[in-house]
Amino acid sequence: MPRRRQDRGMTSDAFLIIGGGPAGLMAAETLLDSGHPVRLYERMPSLGRKFLMAGRGGLNLTHAEDLSRFLPRYGKSAPLLLDAIRDFPPDRLRQWCEDLGQPTFVGSSGRVFPESMKASPLLRAWLRRLEAKGLVVHLRHRWLGWTEAGALRFDTPAGEITIPAAPTLLALGGASWPRLGADGGWTGPLGEIGHAITPLEPSNAGIRVNWSPFMAKVAGQPLKRIVVRIGGFEAQGEAVITRQGLEGGAIYAASSAIRRALGQHAPTILEIDLRPDFRPEWIAHRLREGRSKDSWTSRLRKAAGLQPAAMALLNEAGRRLGLATGDHEAWAALVRAVPVPVEGLCGLDRAISTAGGAAFDGLDANWMVTSRPGLFLAGEMLDWDAPTGGYLLQACFASGRGAALGMIRHAAGG
Repeated sequence: MPRRRQDRGMTSDAFLIIGGGPAGLMAAETLLDSGHPVRLYERMPSLGRKFLMAGRGGLNLTHAEDLSRFLPRYGKSAPLLLDAIRDFPPDRLRQWCEDLGQPTFVGSSGRVFPESMKASPLLRAWLRRLEAKGLVVHLRHRWLGWTEAGALRFDTPAGEITIPAAPTLLALGGASWPRLGADGGWTGPLGEIGHAITPLEPSNAGIRVNWSPFMAKVAGQPLKRIVVRIGGFEAQGEAVITRQGLEGGAIYAASSAIRRALGQHAPTILEIDLRPDFRPEWIAHRLREGRSKDSWTSRLRKAAGLQPAAMALLNEAGRRLGLATGDHEAWAALVRAVPVPVEGLCGLDRAISTAGGAAFDGLDANWMVTSRPGLFLAGEMLDWDAPTGGYLLQACFASGRGAALGMIRHAAGG
């Protein structure tokens, strides 16, 4: 067994946070504002790496819709999460950004972004403020669990060390984009203390489709203004054809419904409506009235007003179904409901977020693990799932704050 050394530089009244993403950093700020010293441990060489990745295409912080519509987006998530969001709702998150010198705006879809559209200016301002408030950060410290005596174990560049037991918050994220730091490695130590864990699965992820070679020519091209349907679920938006399948907002929105359908171990079909604003009979009429000298593909493209990627998807399905050229009604109906056989969801290495995680049932009202007093959980490592659109980050910020307030109440005997 490798030799361990003990880190004796910690003040006895310090709170410990493990994980330097939005949940952990928000918890640290909440504790510091209450006058508690905080030491934060992060396995990566810098903080907020997945947060920066989330801002690569424009940092969607939250959503501007009313809470009566906002909260149901989290489905059956425990009241603990929903109460934290009520206490720290989207408007308070926007004010928090404003206080950091990062004003926000509401996009046409209701999504909220910083005016810079980037995560890096916000993160830099946040870290400067946390440093000024006295946050102590230890980078390249990978949490391994506990010793038999209850001390925290960390793997560091200098070897394994132990930290004396203290009130500790785990905010270690899920398991998506593991190269950015959240790899789900916490499931082992947490499971060993008896805390229930739902298996981690990709969420807000693309799908795998066994395309024919014909689809390679449109890989990377978008499907715009489509509607996807599966198992009673419907979402409108856009998608992108990839060599492996489909990605994009409409696909991510349907990923939970797709995952449920795949779990039934039966053929899973995603329907894509390429022209939700066109009636099938109107498309069929235009096909019949098309110029006879045009090829069938040209007539179909003009009748439905389809872009190349949509035409490729339509022809892919038509070939698979064996539709006859000239069957106006069948092709018109296909435009409105292209069946796409789903092989599976893309893996956690590219999923936006993670479904599953540590059960809420094992937490008390302070976000503390009932089987291990003094241990608290927050963020995406908990068993909740939410669509893209700002709901993911909002819950991470709110749960980090909620757990920190729970730590303060517990320390005070509440």
